Amino acid sequence: MKTARLVAFYGVLVTLALALGLATNQAPPPSTRPSVDNPGALGLRALYLYLEESGARVSALREAFDGAPLSDESRTLVVATPLGRSMTPAEARALRQWVSRGGTLVYLAAREAGMRPSVLEEWLPLSEAPLVPASAEGLAPGEKDLTGTTVRVWGPVGATKELERLRVSLDQGLTVDRPEAVPIAGARGVAVMWRVPEGRGQVYVLAGTDLAENRRLEMLDNLRFWDALAVRGPLGFDEYHQGVEPTREPPSTRALWVFAAQLLAVGLLYAVSRGTRFGAPRPLVEERHRSSLEYVRSLGWLARRARVERELVPELGRQLRRLMHERLGISPELPEEEAARLVEQRCGLSAADYLAEREALIRTLEQRDIRPTDYARLVRRYARLEALLTGRAARPAGPS
Repeated sequence: MKTARLVAFYGVLVTLALALGLATNQAPPPSTRPSVDNPGALGLRALYLYLEESGARVSALREAFDGAPLSDESRTLVVATPLGRSMTPAEARALRQWVSRGGTLVYLAAREAGMRPSVLEEWLPLSEAPLVPASAEGLAPGEKDLTGTTVRVWGPVGATKELERLRVSLDQGLTVDRPEAVPIAGARGVAVMWRVPEGRGQVYVLAGTDLAENRRLEMLDNLRFWDALAVRGPLGFDEYHQGVEPTREPPSTRALWVFAAQLLAVGLLYAVSRGTRFGAPRPLVEERHRSSLEYVRSLGWLARRARVERELVPELGRQLRRLMHERLGISPELPEEEAARLVEQRCGLSAADYLAEREALIRTLEQRDIRPTDYARLVRRYARLEALLTGRAARPAGPS
């Protein structure tokens, strides 16, 4: 019967391991990739479909820049980071040459330096700027965007000529470290959009993918910016570098290996639990520890052999005054006569008794050599006072 229950238990473990292995390919988390194929909040699917339905010549480039050079007929190219596939130096040179011939590059740059391609950093060096101030300017009544803010268009040139306000994320801005770069949108000196001339073309550098994301596309003048770019001619989105690098084995194979590893772990656990011992079990050694009373007696013997430190005597009085302060609210700074009077009023302990114990403490302290018996007697008397103050001992009855 016990063996049957154990087999059933491990059967449940194996089933659970199989379910976990198969679940690795199911219910993927929402994608954060800035791709035209991503319909999530951070994707660019809505922008792509809007431009396509409005009649604009829009396309998704799914080939490398150096393998299939950009056509001179293309007027605008959108490159969004972070990238799923790295960009080579040859591709960066081809992209820069295309811009110099009259193309327009919209570079949706990640705010984190480690997420921007290094080959583009050599051409367009960027550095972090302060946080953009929060603003709800221009939002319709009842419209909520808690993670966003409104920025103003400073330089109405090119695609921003007829724009006034843009809605972006409440995050850091960016600075283009090139002398010819011009900030054209931002708030309170923090820029989120730059225009960089390059030959006969130009580059728009934006902090993040905020203007193209599905969640803020229809806010303020965000959509008008893309309309202005689409009017100029064919507009392409870089989808080649948004793709994921090919792996050596398909996801289904990885799931199979995960299941095999889990099955092996369960098998090893079963073998260890059911395996034969290498020898007979040893008898349990019973350890007998010393009792608490023995420790107390040892400490008492040590205290009798040791000399009483003089500092221990006044510490009894200070400890009692602290207890009077905590229990009865009597300040430790008051004179002893005043404290005794307040103790009698608030506690019922005779002031004469309190002052008598205080006098005994002073007499003990004035002795040249304090004997352990004198100190023990004083400790018992002050312990009695503490018990009376805390209510652990009955207070003496007053005169009738």
